[in-house]
Amino acid sequence: MSLLSGKVAIITGASKGIGRVMSQRFAQEGARVVCAARSAALVEETAELIRKANGETVTVVGDAATEEGARRIVTAGVKAFGKVDTLVNNAGDGGPTKPVQEYATEDWFYTINSCLTSAYMMTRFAVPEIIKAGGGSIVNISSVAGRRGLAYRIGYCSAKAGQVGMTYGLAVELASHNIRVNAIAPGAVEGDRIDRVIAGQAQVRGIPVEEMRKAFVERSPLKRMSTPDDIAALAVFLCSDLARNLSGQCIAVTAGEPAL
Repeated sequence: MSLLSGKVAIITGASKGIGRVMSQRFAQEGARVVCAARSAALVEETAELIRKANGETVTVVGDAATEEGARRIVTAGVKAFGKVDTLVNNAGDGGPTKPVQEYATEDWFYTINSCLTSAYMMTRFAVPEIIKAGGGSIVNISSVAGRRGLAYRIGYCSAKAGQVGMTYGLAVELASHNIRVNAIAPGAVEGDRIDRVIAGQAQVRGIPVEEMRKAFVERSPLKRMSTPDDIAALAVFLCSDLARNLSGQCIAVTAGEPAL
C-alpha cells in the first residue's frame, strides 16, 4: 500500500520548486492533492504532471496569505475530495537580500506575510476540516535560516523562525484533536531560489557568484546541496502513519550542516 493512500493533502506554493515536487510525490504515494498557488498557469503545469502519472488532483488559484484566498483553497479541497486531513504550508517568497538599514518596510511586511501569515491563514481554515476528518498532519516548510540565521535576510529569517514557533505551539494545542504538527528546515536546496539567494549574497558582499556558491556547498559536511525531492520525501514520511508519534519537531535537511 502507498504511504498516503486515502489522504487528501493541500500543498501551497505548488507551482514550482519544492512545492511542485512535493505535489507529485504525494500523488505518487496515493494522496489526492489540492495544488494551490497564485499563478494559474504554473500550478496547472504541476497538475498536468500529476495527471499524466495517473494521480488525482485539483488546482486552486489564490493567495494563501489572505483570508479570502486561504478559505477558498480549503473549501475547494473539501468540495473536490470530500475532506482535508493533510496540510503542507510551503508558500512563501524569500524576499530581498539587503542590509537591515536598507530593508524597506514594504519588503519586511511582504516577506512576513508571504511566509508566515500564509501558514497561519491556511492552518486557521484547514484545522476545522482536519478535525472533522478525525485528525491528520500539518507540515510547515521552514528553513535553517530561521534557526541559525543568514546575514542580509532579516525578513526571511524572522518569518521562518516564526514558522518554527508556530509549529511548536500548534503541536501542543492540536494534539487532543489527533493532529500532528511538524516543520522541515531545509538548508540550501538546488533550484532557482538558491540561485537568487547566492547571487544576492555575492552582490552585497562584493564577491563573485561562484565563490559564494562554493561557500554554500563547502559548509556542508557532505559537500552538496539538498534537492527538492529530499524535502518531499521527508514531507511524505511526516504526513504518513509511519510518523504517528512524531509531532512538535523541526527537522533540518542540510546535507550534514548543523542547524544551530
